Amino acid sequence: MAESIERVVLTPDEIRRALARISHEILERNAGDHGLILVGIQTRGVYIARRLAANIEQFEGFAPPVGSLDPRLYRDDPEQASVHPVRPTSIPVSLEDRPVVLVDDVLFTGRTVRAALNALSDFGRASRIQFAALVDRGHRELPIRPDFVGKNIPTAHDERVHVKLTEVDEIDQVDLVRLSPVGAGA
Repeated sequence: MAESIERVVLTPDEIRRALARISHEILERNAGDHGLILVGIQTRGVYIARRLAANIEQFEGFAPPVGSLDPRLYRDDPEQASVHPVRPTSIPVSLEDRPVVLVDDVLFTGRTVRAALNALSDFGRASRIQFAALVDRGHRELPIRPDFVGKNIPTAHDERVHVKLTEVDEIDQVDLVRLSPVGAGA
C-alpha cells in the first residue's frame, strides 16, 4: 500500500495550542496535585508528555515527573509487538497512590491504551489513571475514551493519522494520509 498526504490537520501552532489547552485541563482536573505523574507511550507519546510537563511547569511552577512506557508485550495482538523493537520503559517514581496521566499521540482502536493500562499495573496501583491523546480518530474496538484530547479527526478505514514531532521528525505537523493500492494512479 502506498500513502499520500490528503491534508494537514494540525499545524505547529495548532499543536502548540492543543497541548497548552490539554495542560490546563490536566491541571484543572487534578486540582494542582503535585503527586501527578505523566507517562508517555513510546515513541511520540513520550515527547508529548514531556511537552505537557514543561507547560505545567510554566503555568504552575512545578514539573510533574515524566515516564515512558512501551506496552507492546502486553498487547492482545502479538503481531503488533513484533513489528518494531521494544523501546525502553522508564517510570521514575512509584505510581502507588499517585494520579497518572497516560499520554499518546493518536487514539484509534484502544488496544494500545488497554495494553498500557495492563503494563502500568506492574508499577503499582495509581490513585487514578487518566488518558490524554493529541488526536482521537475514532474507530474504537474497546470502550476507551480520552479524558483530554487535542483534536477529534473522524477518519475512514483507508486513512491514517501521522503525527510528526520535531524531536523525531524535525517538524510539528499532523497529516491525514490515505492508503492506496500499490500501482494505483494518482
